[in-house]
Amino acid sequence: MSMAKVVIGLVGDYHAGIKAHVAIPEALARAGAAAGADVEPRWIGSDAVGETTLAGLGGVWCVPGSPYVDMDGALRAIRWAREGGVPFLGSCGGFQHAVIEYARDVCGIAGADHAESNPVAALPLVAPLACALVGARGIVRLVAGTRLAAIYEAAEAEEGYHCSYGLNPALQARILDGALHVAAVDVEGQVRAVELDGHPFFVATLFQPELSALAGRTHPLVTAFVRAASSV
Repeated sequence: MSMAKVVIGLVGDYHAGIKAHVAIPEALARAGAAAGADVEPRWIGSDAVGETTLAGLGGVWCVPGSPYVDMDGALRAIRWAREGGVPFLGSCGGFQHAVIEYARDVCGIAGADHAESNPVAALPLVAPLACALVGARGIVRLVAGTRLAAIYEAAEAEEGYHCSYGLNPALQARILDGALHVAAVDVEGQVRAVELDGHPFFVATLFQPELSALAGRTHPLVTAFVRAASSV
């Protein structure tokens, strides 16, 4: 019996020196084997996002490696997946830009911005972390009743990071309006993942589940994403 074929768009600017970019195709292959799907990863540069490059995708993964060559391109891809009900996963930079897209296009906060790409932003929704998480690992606590908690089948997990920016605690209440809500926090209660209700699959994590592939592990979140993408 042949496996279902699913094309996953990897939105970002590929660089062989970025660990996550090396890990993501392997993470998807492992998830495909677990989900019974033939996964084709397709890199889409942030400056190449458009109707033609997005057509036919079963899912969109906005990948680490920001600031992107074209921030607006990444935001367009996220909006396309969110509005079109296309399964979406964002990790690290993908998380950061998913919350910015939601703030701008759903909450109407046009000035919501990223302090890395715009250091003088009036509304830095994504701001420097109090403690950078470059190469760090830490415990994330999964919020009971969320999709993420159901995927992990656990109350907490240990995950890896490679980032210096996260959701600004001073501004987060303006976008976590119920539909977009917290799915995981760190041990100090800082937001580390969000998910969107009313969507087939929309999860964004500041941590990087793809890094598990470098240790030879199949990650449950990536597997759940592939399952959702192959069933659309």
